[in-house]
Amino acid sequence: MERSEIILHLESCDFFEGLQREYLREIANLCHLESYAAGDKIFRQGDLGDRIFIVVEGHVFLERSMDVGTRKGSAVIGVLSKGRGFGCWSTLLDEKHTLMSSAVCRKPTRVLVIRGSDLRQMMLEKIELGFNVLERLCFLLQDRLKGAYDAMENI
Repeated sequence: MERSEIILHLESCDFFEGLQREYLREIANLCHLESYAAGDKIFRQGDLGDRIFIVVEGHVFLERSMDVGTRKGSAVIGVLSKGRGFGCWSTLLDEKHTLMSSAVCRKPTRVLVIRGSDLRQMMLEKIELGFNVLERLCFLLQDRLKGAYDAMENI
């Protein structure tokens, strides 16, 4: 994928929308593309995460396995399509984190991938970028928490 295409995908991503084009160009240098088949897991609940993903094409379901006494199963806590970001946000805070859901592709899917530590370093060097990214992260996490709570109410 050409750099100009990566920039366009970053511009339309819920996580990076509204960032200055200069920053998007720099973030594009951190990205690479990965492809997955329907049914593939991008990551599994319980894995240690260090990457952030942006859906370029396809659908990703965030699924949380649960064991509540005699009730076991999994709940979909998010359905993500083109332009949606997901992954291990704690790497932006320089924290290791165990992923609390699995990311499962429901159809052939392509994602942009960014190492969280690389983006964190850029955010430290460019404070305005860092503030803007963390502000977007707050809104994104608010949305994910709502999805998780909604899923739990249906158990």
